[in-house]
Amino acid sequence: MNNFSSTTSTASEHIASTASFQDRFLAWLYGSHLGRALLPILVRPAISKLGGIVLNSKLSTLGIAGFIRSNNIDMSQFEQREFSSYNDFFTRKILPSKRPICPDERALISPCDSVLSAYRVAENTQFHIKGTEYTLEQLLRSKELATLFDRGTVLVFRLTVADYHRYCYPVSGNKTQDKLLPGIFNTVNPIAAACRPIYKENTRVLSVVTSDVFGQVLVMEVGALMVGKIVNEHPEACAVTRGTEKGRFEFGGSTIIVCLQENAAEIDEVYFQNTERNIETPVQYGQKIGIAAH
Repeated sequence: MNNFSSTTSTASEHIASTASFQDRFLAWLYGSHLGRALLPILVRPAISKLGGIVLNSKLSTLGIAGFIRSNNIDMSQFEQREFSSYNDFFTRKILPSKRPICPDERALISPCDSVLSAYRVAENTQFHIKGTEYTLEQLLRSKELATLFDRGTVLVFRLTVADYHRYCYPVSGNKTQDKLLPGIFNTVNPIAAACRPIYKENTRVLSVVTSDVFGQVLVMEVGALMVGKIVNEHPEACAVTRGTEKGRFEFGGSTIIVCLQENAAEIDEVYFQNTERNIETPVQYGQKIGIAAH
C-alpha cells in the first residue's frame, strides 16, 4: 500500500472510531427543528461557563473512568497522578517522550493532536470549509490581516473530544499580543460545519508570530460547545519557540487554525488531497507537516 492510501485508510478509521452518541446528538441538534430551536440557548457563552463550573468540581471526577474506557485512552502515555476534577483530567499532560518535536528548524510542525484539513486561499481571499464559504476577513475580522495571507494557506486542526487538548507553537519567532474575538460556542464537529459558518461565529483568540523561517504566521484558537475556556500561557507579546506549550482547551472539541503567507511553506500534498476527498488526516503534536519554501 502506498503512503497516500495508508494515510487515507488511517484517516477513515480514525473518523469512524469517533462516531458515537455525541455525533448522533449533534446530528439531532443541528438537523432537527427542535434541536435548532434549542441552539441559540446552548451556544451562549454562559452555558459553556456553567458547564465549566460543573466540570471543575470534585464530583465530576466520577465521569473520568467511563471516558477513558469509551475512548480507549492509554493512560500510560500521561503523567501519573490523581485528578481533582474532570477538567483537571481533560487537560492532563502527556509524557514528553510520547510527543517528540521534529528537530528540523525548517519543518512546520502540527501544534496539536487533531485531524487536519488544508486549504489554498484564492486570490479573492475566499475558501471553503466543509462546504461553507469563508473569506479571510470574516475569519480574522480584519481586512489588514486578511491581506497578509491572501493566496496563502489555511490549516484547520480539529481536536476531537478524545484528543490531547494541549497545544504548542508551530514556529519560532516574535508573537503579538493575543486578540480575543468574542462570539458564541457552536460545536466544531463536521455536522455543524456543514450547516453553520462556525469559524466566523465562534469565540476565538488569535496572534501573529513573525518567524525568520516562515514569515508572518497566524495562529488562532477556536472555542467550541462546552469549551468555556481557552487558556494561553503567553497572552502578551513575546519571543516564542516552536514546540513550546502554548496553551490548552478545557472540556470539549475545539480547533486551531494556522494561516501561512503565499509561498511560505510547502505543505505535504497528502493533506490537500485528503481534504479534497472530504477526509481529515490525523496528525500529532510536534509532527512535521511541511517544510519552509526557501
